[in-house]
Amino acid sequence: MRLRVIKNIDDVVSRQLCSGCGACAYIDPESIEMVDDLDHGRRPLRKSSSRNSMLEKEALNVCPGVGLEHTFERKEASFIQSLTPGWGPVLEVWEGYATDEAIRFSGSSGGAASAISLACIEKANMHGVLHIKARADAPIFNETVLSTTRHEILSATGSRYAPASPCDGLHLIEEAPAACVFIGKPCDVAAANSAAKLRPKLKEKLGLTIAFFCAGTPTTNATINLLKRMSIEDPSSVKDLRYRGNGWPGKATAKYLRNGIIETRSLSYEESWGEVLTNDKQWRCHVCADHTGEFADIAVGDPWYLKVKSNDPGRSLIIVRTLKGQRILREAMEAGYLSLKRVEPSVLPMSQPNLLRGRGSVWARILVCRLMGVPAPKYRGFAMFRYWWAKLTLQEKVRSVLGTVKRIITRGLMSQIRIKPFVHKDAQLPTHLQFVSDQYESEVRAKAA
Repeated sequence: MRLRVIKNIDDVVSRQLCSGCGACAYIDPESIEMVDDLDHGRRPLRKSSSRNSMLEKEALNVCPGVGLEHTFERKEASFIQSLTPGWGPVLEVWEGYATDEAIRFSGSSGGAASAISLACIEKANMHGVLHIKARADAPIFNETVLSTTRHEILSATGSRYAPASPCDGLHLIEEAPAACVFIGKPCDVAAANSAAKLRPKLKEKLGLTIAFFCAGTPTTNATINLLKRMSIEDPSSVKDLRYRGNGWPGKATAKYLRNGIIETRSLSYEESWGEVLTNDKQWRCHVCADHTGEFADIAVGDPWYLKVKSNDPGRSLIIVRTLKGQRILREAMEAGYLSLKRVEPSVLPMSQPNLLRGRGSVWARILVCRLMGVPAPKYRGFAMFRYWWAKLTLQEKVRSVLGTVKRIITRGLMSQIRIKPFVHKDAQLPTHLQFVSDQYESEVRAKAA
């Protein structure tokens, strides 16, 4: 079967390879903007029919949806060789937490990413941190912000299990008076690094990249289903929504307006993530080979090998991947922003026991996609087949193949999708979540004319 060729960002989107990072909108802001599609996530939409061939090529070059390539020297003596094949470049593994109790408590695990960012601002003379937070007017959505104070960082703590495009704000780093920290999903960090290779000013201002471990991005519809599980039928009534934090791992908590009174509903992490959110993720996440931020200076995640205790304030697992990350982490520790201990390399696979099996499954999924003529990401420098062969049982091998065939059919991966942008009337979330895509597209056409 003939394989469809990805020629531009429009193809990436229509073939469901988009991760929603927003890098293309940063590269070509005159032609592309990020919009919300409830079924798929944050997606680039072309604002104008005019095209710049050079920018189109650059946008595709920075897109993590079409593939990722490792170029680090694997035999570098400073890397932990036992981790390199399955986990990418790793210099050190640490475990600990932010010494600022408020940051530690409100963070998803131990508040490490927020603490490192604050140290960079207050001690390393960086200007701010580019990351995401809940939209104030519609908390089920995210927005990209550049935080420059402890208060602003604190207000954006906690995992956001919803579509986000932090790379659409990379121009804020370019325009900043000093270097900045960038925090995002593994694909976001990979895209930011690729963009920096094309934009010297961004490269100069990209002071540190921090990735958090990612098991995939749930769609906005997943959040709506989460609210329904909490018996909240009207998403527009939600005034605050946290997916995690305020303890480890923390509860999914929604504050909403009912009969003029603010009420609170919550679900445990196991209920929210394990039973609802994880069931509705964008397709690109199912064929992702990097879940631990292999392109970042520092990656942070949960030390799941530990037993979660009641009222646990949380700990973070920290992976140092570059010399820059190593230096900045040490400076943050010495300045008292973090309380850490060096741990054995084995703690990483113990904390993510299913990741290598998942990487093996990705190899099979990509193979099936190509055999059926469906576009799939291209990975270079990633060991995948070895884990499919060694880590999966015969039953799991068969399931990785047959399950992919089923997903290709049920998700319509052999045809092109059409983005249905969700437009917020008067910057507020409409009560019944109605699409106004036809109106939106007519406005786009009118602007283009």
